[in-house]
Amino acid sequence: MPEASSSNTGTHPTAASASNTGANHDERYGRSPKATRNNRVIIVTVAIGFVAVFTAWLVWGGLLEAPAQFEAKNTGFELIDDSTVTVRWSFNVPEDTDARCAVQALNSTFAIVGWKVVDVPASDRRNRALSETIRTTEQAVSGLIYRCWLT
Repeated sequence: MPEASSSNTGTHPTAASASNTGANHDERYGRSPKATRNNRVIIVTVAIGFVAVFTAWLVWGGLLEAPAQFEAKNTGFELIDDSTVTVRWSFNVPEDTDARCAVQALNSTFAIVGWKVVDVPASDRRNRALSETIRTTEQAVSGLIYRCWLT
């Protein structure tokens, strides 16, 4: 019988050549230590960028600002006739602060049929009950505050 050869002649790689082949595969497919560091740098940079953009969005959106300094709430309206409505609202604004409010009247299809910008002069009282009469182009079914702002 022929004797079995004890040499490793190519069909099975040795342990040294197997680890070398694994290293070649890692380098070939981008898994080198340098690529890992580069990936970490990219991930950290993207994360920092995301945090910066998110913080800017919060500031721009007003979520990190102080709460509003004033508040206007509708308290009612009264239809005077076919072309006039009186709007009532409560206004909470710091003392000695001038403001303006836009008051509107709406018809049955929610179209604006009357509009007026009202100057609210400074006062020594923070909370006030205000009202304004608006002329309309047709019969209104409601009247309300549209928006207020500080001047």
